[in-house]
Amino acid sequence: MSGAQERITDALYGLGWAGVKKLPEPVAGRLGRTIADAVWKKRGKGVLRLEANLARVVPDASPEHLARLSKAGMRSYLRYWMESFRLPTWSKDRIRNGFAPQDVHHLVDGLAAGKGVVLALPHMGNYDLAGAWVTTKLETPFTTVAERLKPETLYDRFVAYREGLGMEVLPHTGGAAFGTLARRLRAGGLVCLVADRDLSSSGVEVKFFGEQTRMPAGPAMLAQQTGALLLPVTLWYDDSAVMRGRVHPPIDVPETGTRAEKTSVMTQALADAFATGIADHPEDWHMLQRLWLADLTDFEERPA
Repeated sequence: MSGAQERITDALYGLGWAGVKKLPEPVAGRLGRTIADAVWKKRGKGVLRLEANLARVVPDASPEHLARLSKAGMRSYLRYWMESFRLPTWSKDRIRNGFAPQDVHHLVDGLAAGKGVVLALPHMGNYDLAGAWVTTKLETPFTTVAERLKPETLYDRFVAYREGLGMEVLPHTGGAAFGTLARRLRAGGLVCLVADRDLSSSGVEVKFFGEQTRMPAGPAMLAQQTGALLLPVTLWYDDSAVMRGRVHPPIDVPETGTRAEKTSVMTQALADAFATGIADHPEDWHMLQRLWLADLTDFEERPA
């Protein structure tokens, strides 16, 4: 991305945060659907990649069904953005009532045990809203990791936005993040990580919807090294203004095997939990990038 493109990208996001948050919620919702439909109609690279990814999730779907799913997927994706732009203006009551997770007792009980909890999520629904709900409804701060975006000013916007919602945000690059996350967990804290796409060179190969891909080793490694509970979480929307979600049962550390073998088993279990949630709500999985190893044909496209 050139310097001019980076400045334009940063300006557009800044306009979104400055302008959309001033709109009434119904107006912002309609705007998001209008933009989503226009983008979907153009059939650009992101839409085509989303559709190709959904074809793995719903292998028996007809082209017409896949088109409907991708259109719904873009609407879901734009709902995420419209909510995110407006989230800093939401009242505490609006945040508390904006998310209704199932089986949250896994998280509450894990925190009460005092051993730390790792929540691992795919790119579903609105994980920023889920995070704001945790800091507001459960009154529990947590630490997360953010991918370093370009331009740097855009990354700074995202960090400031998430810190404003009560999150501690660490940069993805650099070796210090893992150590800081481990310290937070050993102190009985909460760590939340988006974990369905490997952004490093240390990803674990897993089978996901019948094909090989790589997912981050971090959640499993943190659970092993700190004794923290590892909980998968999936999120989705329905026709209401409330986001839904599920906290899945804990992923146990295997009793036998090397550290690498245990990490592989746990990461596969995490992928399986993600697949369950995504299969139930494929339109709310916002994966507009290449994911499966079979699609990563060029060296530059492989995580590094």
